[in-house]
Amino acid sequence: MSSQTTAHVPSVTTAASTGSTRGRRAARVALRVVQVLLALFYALASALPKLIAHPSAAESFDKIGWGSAGMYAIGALELAGAVALLVPALQSVAAIALSALMAGAFVVQLTVFDGQNAATPLILIVPLALIAWARRDHNADLLRLVRRHG
Repeated sequence: MSSQTTAHVPSVTTAASTGSTRGRRAARVALRVVQVLLALFYALASALPKLIAHPSAAESFDKIGWGSAGMYAIGALELAGAVALLVPALQSVAAIALSALMAGAFVVQLTVFDGQNAATPLILIVPLALIAWARRDHNADLLRLVRRHG
């Protein structure tokens, strides 16, 4: 009897699953990078000027008619959303809440500021919607936490 030596040849399904696993990992990493960048944007570029009452922010909120109370409230909501984008159980909800803020910002830009910078909130809604959808499984975790402590 002769012994046969066979070489292990990866099957097409094994190669495809390895490639798709790498692709899924790359997509998760890319999404996380987008979340961190958005969190930094909301915390530093959007919330901070409102929370320190930067003259440009104060002037805008005075023009809207909301004054400093509205400015601080929106700044606090943006900062909370920025932090929540980085907390796994809150990511999807944070993205939805920030999207709602951006929808309001779009309306304000159109009605109070004659459309100046109206595209910015719409552009920000796109990655926020992607985060809300991609991280939607975390909503079940959040619901379990709320029910357990509620």
